[in-house]
Amino acid sequence: MSVEAIMHTEFPEGYTVFFGADGKVIMTPQSLEHSSTIKSLQYDTIVSLGRHAKTVSDVYLDFPADENSAPDLAILREDSQRVGKRYSFEDVLLIAEVVSVSSARKDYDDCTAKYGRYGIPVYLVVDPYAAEVVVHTQPTGTGYIAAHTHKYGTGKLPIDLADGRTFTLDLDELPRPEPETGAR
Repeated sequence: MSVEAIMHTEFPEGYTVFFGADGKVIMTPQSLEHSSTIKSLQYDTIVSLGRHAKTVSDVYLDFPADENSAPDLAILREDSQRVGKRYSFEDVLLIAEVVSVSSARKDYDDCTAKYGRYGIPVYLVVDPYAAEVVVHTQPTGTGYIAAHTHKYGTGKLPIDLADGRTFTLDLDELPRPEPETGAR
């Protein structure tokens, strides 16, 4: 299936779709933890950067060589302009991916290499299961030079953006997985 065909396909509601480098399409239902964490990140962008800051969630961004991505959250330059229906990777100041049970390797390894290779200034791996956020900075051709881990529950984390603004992530407010209870 071509990238163009996939992009015009309607997938079932409530599923996240991943596209593997080997041509596989992986569909997985989005968890409550994943959804709640994205909502928390979005709230922090509003508090930090204002209601009208340019951010997108689960919206395709154009990367070279058909490596399009729809990150869980991307903060864009304020002067960014869409080309057609999309923004370019060159407009991105920060990308955050929220780890799901099925996406850990992709988020920690594949995305770190990809976003570093394309010069995304800040890449966050937000892991509700490990209760930590890894902040990657100083992109290189193979990943990032710096990676700092911050535990949930340790206060507000200011993250400097390349345009001079500061995104503040509230580590005390990130949701943690709820324990499973018996079936209804």
